[in-house]
Amino acid sequence: MTVLETRPATHVPVSPSPARQVTRSARTRTYLMCAPTHFDVTYAINAWMRPGVAVDRQRALVQWEVLRQTYSALGHRVHVLDGVPGLPDMVFAANGATVVGGRAYGARFRHPERAAEAVEHAAWLRGQGVAVTDPTQTNEGEGDFLVLGSMILAGTGFRTSLHAHVEAARVLDRPVVSLQLVDPRFYHLDTALAVLDDGNGDAPADIAYLPSAFSEHSRRTLRELFPDAVECTEEDALVLGLNAVSDGRHVVVPVQARTLTRQLEERGYVPVPVDVSELLKAGGSVKCCTQEHHS
Repeated sequence: MTVLETRPATHVPVSPSPARQVTRSARTRTYLMCAPTHFDVTYAINAWMRPGVAVDRQRALVQWEVLRQTYSALGHRVHVLDGVPGLPDMVFAANGATVVGGRAYGARFRHPERAAEAVEHAAWLRGQGVAVTDPTQTNEGEGDFLVLGSMILAGTGFRTSLHAHVEAARVLDRPVVSLQLVDPRFYHLDTALAVLDDGNGDAPADIAYLPSAFSEHSRRTLRELFPDAVECTEEDALVLGLNAVSDGRHVVVPVQARTLTRQLEERGYVPVPVDVSELLKAGGSVKCCTQEHHS
């Protein structure tokens, strides 16, 4: 896919090499989450979902609560959106909008099963004083829009249209880099790429990703922008290890992603492993549950 906009070549973000000593600094974040009160797998809209699979909702609730408390213990602010009966995927709050600088680009889900979630998110955000733009293009919020200080990395190929990238750039007033996803197991960008440092602090922007999840052109784009990025193993990607959340120092990551955890430690991050494996039955993990409100 093409790069819609990038920063001038002299300011291209460069990730730190493992040999370089980088001080990792956490920054307080604001998150929106939704408890899996109505979580279930009753339809199949991604490669992970198997209707009829036994779902332990109480276990999902306990795992979600541990994740919420983890964020709070790290000093972050967590808002909670009430779930709605009949919307079992609403726990995946990241998909509901993309929020930057007090403005939100609303979601427009590809599958009708999730369409009503966008309405709930927009209403909640407006109630908080956030200016929400209703989209005209299909997009699934932070599932496919990952925000850095200098740009937004945007996925396309399965859930979010390329036209939405253009619309998001206008609404959020940020350069957008389009990335083509090619493996249906990694149907959202946040299943194939994690932002480790957004570049808003003293350290440069840094990511981890699974190269094989992207088209050849997009792999080249990522290598150019992040030449020292962490390359995740497929084994860890298949437990949605890249569906992680970082505050610039602490990286909340699925406990099953053991090799990625070691890679993060080597890069100077502090991994915070959590188990949200019950939600994996619907193709979601840590980041899917977490909508960040970026400054």
